[in-house]
Amino acid sequence: MTRTRQIPRAEVPDSVLPIYERLFGSRDPVAEPGTATGTPGNWWTVFAQTPPLLEHMIAGFALFNDEKRTLPPDLRELALTRVGFAAESQFVFSQHCKAARNVGLSEEKVAAIPAWSVADVYSRSERAVLAYTDDLVLAGGRVQDETFNALREELSETAVIELTYAVAMYKLHATMCRALRLEFDDVDEAIIEVAAPQGSDQDVMGTISMQD
Repeated sequence: MTRTRQIPRAEVPDSVLPIYERLFGSRDPVAEPGTATGTPGNWWTVFAQTPPLLEHMIAGFALFNDEKRTLPPDLRELALTRVGFAAESQFVFSQHCKAARNVGLSEEKVAAIPAWSVADVYSRSERAVLAYTDDLVLAGGRVQDETFNALREELSETAVIELTYAVAMYKLHATMCRALRLEFDDVDEAIIEVAAPQGSDQDVMGTISMQD
């Protein structure tokens, strides 16, 4: 379950109620969870605790989807889907796989995102976007000159700035979802000690090196 309290419909402020109505209709999403895309919906019910933050994030969604943006939608969603995978957020990855298809990316390209570097389905501009995304997410913004130069050969400076902002924003969303255990990121820690058989507590490195 989520690590923070969800806000039931009866308690949401007037500014948040239209959001609940649009996503959940007349039902209480805490008592009857679920959205049209198959998610539990608790991203919305948790952030309803902080209406200014929720409204700010929704405004960000609208900003990215505005027709005035220079960055093409297919490149944006290619990058954001890769953010979800690279940042290890099942929720961000799953949602943006769907968004990527909706803006025209082929099923083949969506399926290749986890191992994009060895896939031959992407154009030069798509590969440049994916490489830049990895430098932002996996290298913490330590973008190599070669990566940036390849990106600039494909995109304008304005589009690069928009891409940088979008990737950084969704890295934030991925981090928040994992930390608060929201939506599909409500999972137990996978890296734990696995107990040895009963009566055995040997150090394998000591055993293999023939040490007592």
